[in-house]
Amino acid sequence: MRKTIAVDGLTTGYLEAGSGDPVVLLHGGEFGAGAELGWERNIAALAEHYRVLAPDMLGFGESAKVIDFTDGRGLRIRHIARFCEVLGIGSAHFVGNSMGAINLLVDTTSENPVLPVRSLVAICGGGDIQRNAHTDALYDYDATPEAMRRIVTALFFDPSYPADEAYVRRRYESSIAPGAWESLAAARFRRPGLEAPSTPSSQRAYARIAVPVLMVEGARDKLLRPGWAAEIAAQIPDGRSAVVDGAGHCPQIEQPEALNRVVLNFLKEVG
Repeated sequence: MRKTIAVDGLTTGYLEAGSGDPVVLLHGGEFGAGAELGWERNIAALAEHYRVLAPDMLGFGESAKVIDFTDGRGLRIRHIARFCEVLGIGSAHFVGNSMGAINLLVDTTSENPVLPVRSLVAICGGGDIQRNAHTDALYDYDATPEAMRRIVTALFFDPSYPADEAYVRRRYESSIAPGAWESLAAARFRRPGLEAPSTPSSQRAYARIAVPVLMVEGARDKLLRPGWAAEIAAQIPDGRSAVVDGAGHCPQIEQPEALNRVVLNFLKEVG
């Protein structure tokens, strides 16, 4: 069910289903991303056992199109923490894909985490992003259908996704909703003369993570090199890893049954 609440005055759209222990799903950060596109193939399966909440992060979907030019990631993390607080969630299992996973790892490896994380599943987020034509497609988006097709090509292993005109159009329409392109593009602005920022590093204080963690890798991910999930999991006190075959950067979309099975087994184990 699609719902909307105000979090510290900021409109926040989210999807909710099921009952029981809460599971919070955090989508990726590509142009056109959002809760529905990111998790529509997973919510029903998870909701058979848990209360599932999938918020649109700030700048995406039906949430407020705001940014923080000095701490954009921190703003989104704090917003999700307050989202949980407003809904009375004191502890939850968190599952993130790409940017959503990186945000979870950034928070849980910080000196003062703010998210109420009970356990963490990081899907294709946390490893070093490889510089190639596919990462260029994610960053250099000019809000055209063909540029969105290049993003879809970067995200998925199966070539049927970029060939699917309806799917590309759906993501394109999401990317040009009022304020959507502007909020993501503005976050990439920099003062003339400054060098382009580096891609996110995987170097973090993983020993600080005090909850069970599952790192999930897409076997055919075009953005992250093979083996990154196991390498990071080995640095986490209660870490483990899994690889989803036949999937690129979004296994929860490309191989939903396999991904749902992996996540549910993990949640059952740590629950």
